[in-house]
Amino acid sequence: MALMRTSNPALNRNSFQAEGIGIGEQMTLSGTVNKTGILVVCAVAAAAWTWNLFTHAPSADTVLPLTAIGLIGGFIVAMVTIFKKSWAPVTAPIYALLEGLVLGSVSAMLELRYPGVAIQAVGLTFGTLLAMLIAYRSGVIRATDNFKLGVVAATGGIALFYVVTMVLSFFGLHLFGSVFSAGPIGIGFSVFVVIIAALNLVLDFDFIEAGARLGSPKYMEWYGAFGLMVTLIWLYFEILRLLVKLRGRK
Repeated sequence: MALMRTSNPALNRNSFQAEGIGIGEQMTLSGTVNKTGILVVCAVAAAAWTWNLFTHAPSADTVLPLTAIGLIGGFIVAMVTIFKKSWAPVTAPIYALLEGLVLGSVSAMLELRYPGVAIQAVGLTFGTLLAMLIAYRSGVIRATDNFKLGVVAATGGIALFYVVTMVLSFFGLHLFGSVFSAGPIGIGFSVFVVIIAALNLVLDFDFIEAGARLGSPKYMEWYGAFGLMVTLIWLYFEILRLLVKLRGRK
């Protein structure tokens, strides 16, 4: 049976296949869940630290250097993890810690302006994770080929749109301002992106399950957990963006 396709760059269709069948201990679903829990704890711990720094000195200058370190370092470590999957037991926790710096910094700054928005985003993120897991396990949502194709295409379109928008902004061009505003178009776009991010969780669940079924090496539990964290962090930021837009309309 062919491996499942996923739009998550960390969990592409060749991720597990390239590693072959594990020798000795093999990847399990429970092991991947445990590793995911460890990565969540790492991200939350780093986020709490930067949050605390900002609370004691509520200025962007306090956390912007840490945000830059988290963004750049997280991207580099993510690329290393994707190309050297066997390093995931070390690089995945480092990635979670670096992304935690960004999570804490951005959340703290937005919390100062929109009180309560961070905890709402956290609750909605984990609520969505649980809902998608239940829907997947119960068979309400099935990762069929057409489903995967649709989610992959939508995710690729969103990524391309973000890249084009960022490049244009470097030249002082802001052609899609309404998409990032608190108006109906901006809110509608954010709702769409949140839905696509949530559907990516279903693909991740399906792909991790396939990896365990194929008997991938034990370190792939860390890699699977890393891939799931990539989607969760994306989902959190998109939910946070949506909540900020909704608050901005008041």
